[in-house]
Amino acid sequence: MTADEYLEEIRGLVPGIRSRVGECEQGRRIPHATVKEFKETGVLRALQPRSWGGSEIDPLSFYEGVALVGQACPSSAWFLGVVGVHNWQLALFPEQAQKDVWSEDQSVQISSSYAPTGQVEEVDGGFRLSGTWSFSSGCDHCDWAFLGAMVPNDEGRMGLRGFHTLLVPRSDYEIVDNWHVAGLCGTGSKQVVVKDAFVPEHRTHRLVDAFHLDSPGQSVHSGTSFQLPFGCVFSFGISVPAIGAAEGALQAHMAIMQEKRSAYGGKKVADNPIAQRRIAEAIGEIDASKAELRHTWNTLWSIAEANEPIPLELRTRARWTAANIVQRCVRAVDTLFESSGGHAIFLDNPMQRYFRDIHAIRAHAINNPDGASQIFGFAELNPGEAPRDLFL
Repeated sequence: MTADEYLEEIRGLVPGIRSRVGECEQGRRIPHATVKEFKETGVLRALQPRSWGGSEIDPLSFYEGVALVGQACPSSAWFLGVVGVHNWQLALFPEQAQKDVWSEDQSVQISSSYAPTGQVEEVDGGFRLSGTWSFSSGCDHCDWAFLGAMVPNDEGRMGLRGFHTLLVPRSDYEIVDNWHVAGLCGTGSKQVVVKDAFVPEHRTHRLVDAFHLDSPGQSVHSGTSFQLPFGCVFSFGISVPAIGAAEGALQAHMAIMQEKRSAYGGKKVADNPIAQRRIAEAIGEIDASKAELRHTWNTLWSIAEANEPIPLELRTRARWTAANIVQRCVRAVDTLFESSGGHAIFLDNPMQRYFRDIHAIRAHAINNPDGASQIFGFAELNPGEAPRDLFL
């Protein structure tokens, strides 16, 4: 599947996804019909290696498809963005891990919870893992999970250089349904509980290897997309749904405001200069977000295609851009929501859902503009110094 074919498939899926928004929100997870269509059309495997049944398209095209889904349902876009990127990350693991997951079924999916909230012990041949991990988006539809863990170094000290992603099969964890939330309700981002599971060495991926672009799978997959930094690819997977949410809110707002008349005098709201200004401001923020996305990824892709190293300064800028996209989209949705009037708070009005969802997207740590701006600002002010964050 080419990038154009992927986007065409996404456009064909959007009407059905839109019709299931209520089911998605009320069921607190992505409907089976949506996941079935994602799998059957292959859009979940857009970033997956061709050798494992994927399309291996460029990330920018993948993100544009995620944003299209987000216009209809931000929860479904979040699932596609997060789980779709996991199929790219698995290709960075040792080849045996890829065989463990995809040898019998190349459509098998992986959820995740990267925060290292469990306990890990290094043992002969691998690790023993126990604990509870939260926010595992789409876990009901996945047969494996990426779980974050901090492994002490030789001196017994912790740190980001000890951060590992461990790959765990569904048989080794329990899903706890604690997903009762105000935003991104349909993502089904439930808890995962592991009790003393053994994880062999080949099912681990070290953050320090990802940072140095020296992951085991890169010797197996030579395509351009697998020469890209993990921190950049993943960060945009969870920021781009915000563009979709903002565009969906704009479409919903425009449809309402073009027909609405003021309760005080019956004048058309479309003629109100304040309403016009707020629409202009929202469109400006959305357009700027899309432009930032395209500029960043056209630059990253051209460097990777030339088989040149991607400068650290560009990687820190990309982290900031990912978070700034979300910040811009939050401002756009807030502006539109404020201009929508009292009816926007009714549950049958899509504006309240876009408002809740965009703020839930912003709540993710990677989408925090304060943290991302510090990483970027530090790199700009201290060129050549070691970064404080390896998630780049």
